Amino acid sequence: MTRFAFDAIGFIRSPYKQKFAIPRQPGLIAEACGELVLSPPYADDAIVRGMDSFSHLWLVFVFHETAEKGWSPLVRPPRLGGNAKKGVFATRATFRPNPIGLSVVKLEGVVRKNGQLILQISGLDLLDGTPILDIKPYLPYADAIPTADAGFADTAPHTAMTVSFSAQAAEFCQQQTAYPQLQLLIEKVLKQDPRPSYKKQRDGQQQYGMSLYQFNIKWSVDGEHNHVTEISPMP
Repeated sequence: MTRFAFDAIGFIRSPYKQKFAIPRQPGLIAEACGELVLSPPYADDAIVRGMDSFSHLWLVFVFHETAEKGWSPLVRPPRLGGNAKKGVFATRATFRPNPIGLSVVKLEGVVRKNGQLILQISGLDLLDGTPILDIKPYLPYADAIPTADAGFADTAPHTAMTVSFSAQAAEFCQQQTAYPQLQLLIEKVLKQDPRPSYKKQRDGQQQYGMSLYQFNIKWSVDGEHNHVTEISPMP
């Protein structure tokens, strides 16, 4: 067999409504909380029996937003500033022969809500609506290899970016009782510096916007400083 067809077993509800600003690896932003909603016939309590004894899960998913754009044998990893090409199989780029990804998330709980079977997760790096193909428990003794070599991505990404909030933005965050960690989430997302590599080389102030949960966030970047200027509900 050379071709296979798979059904999604569920989909992701995520604060990330667009590819821009998603952290480039899972676990970098613990405050990024979401849900995996299981679809029928997989929304059966029996299918998750015993899952609550594991702290983390592997999710096999589809890069659904970029799948139609095809693939490339060479890609430009952001970790290398977008200036060096590597083979796609030596990276975690989205433009793959089969648009499949692998992400580890922390399991916060298993609940039933409005008749749906939901896995509450955190530390995710997945776009809202991402289809999930499979779930596997994370096994520390087998899945964590402290002596492994990681090539050009041998350490977690770090920037010197700082973040400040306007009075309006800070007050808006403080009023969000449903998202008490909204300000911290925004701060950590911006400290990752989600800008494309080529824009990081530009001088002068730059203006950006993104969507998190149901909010529009606007900010400016000047050198290594981000200033959140305005936060508003999405229309």
